[in-house]
Amino acid sequence: MDKTNGKRTDETLVELAQNGDKQATEELLTRYAGLVRGCARGFFLVGGETEDLIQEGMIGLYSAIGDYKKDGQSSFKKFAALCISRRIIDAVKSSARKKSAPLNYYVPFEEGWISSELSPEDMLILRDDRREFRQMMSKVLSDFEFKVTTMYMDGLTCLEICSATGKSEKSVDNAIQRSKRKLQEALTK
Repeated sequence: MDKTNGKRTDETLVELAQNGDKQATEELLTRYAGLVRGCARGFFLVGGETEDLIQEGMIGLYSAIGDYKKDGQSSFKKFAALCISRRIIDAVKSSARKKSAPLNYYVPFEEGWISSELSPEDMLILRDDRREFRQMMSKVLSDFEFKVTTMYMDGLTCLEICSATGKSEKSVDNAIQRSKRKLQEALTK
């Protein structure tokens, strides 16, 4: 059957979207918005905002909808994840080239959503970058700032961090803001 649990399959929605069905396109964009946010939050872009990366990820998702070919080899979900992650990575790299400044240093903090799409060499480089960045974070940030920033980069909301740390929302938000300033200063030295 074409539907799973009363919902149309991704592949069916893609086919409809490719044939001009705007409602199918909107449904896919809504269905995959969480994946885009998760991918974008997996990167830390000093001097940029997560929202910028989310927007790039949504562009990648939109491209995936137009470019997907149902060939039986990969699901739309895997194809979309690849297009989203590549678009985000390309945007960060492009930004770094344009400005040629360390403000655009990025480090992926999550591997789960992308690891199956990268070569072993790329995964090793990303792992090394993450380790180096975490070492720098631990030197620059207080213990609380490090903990809060790491949780934030892992995708937890401010309220979830408050619950986990037992601190107020204002305290958590202030720690995140301080961390951003400290990391930006450390990376521009």
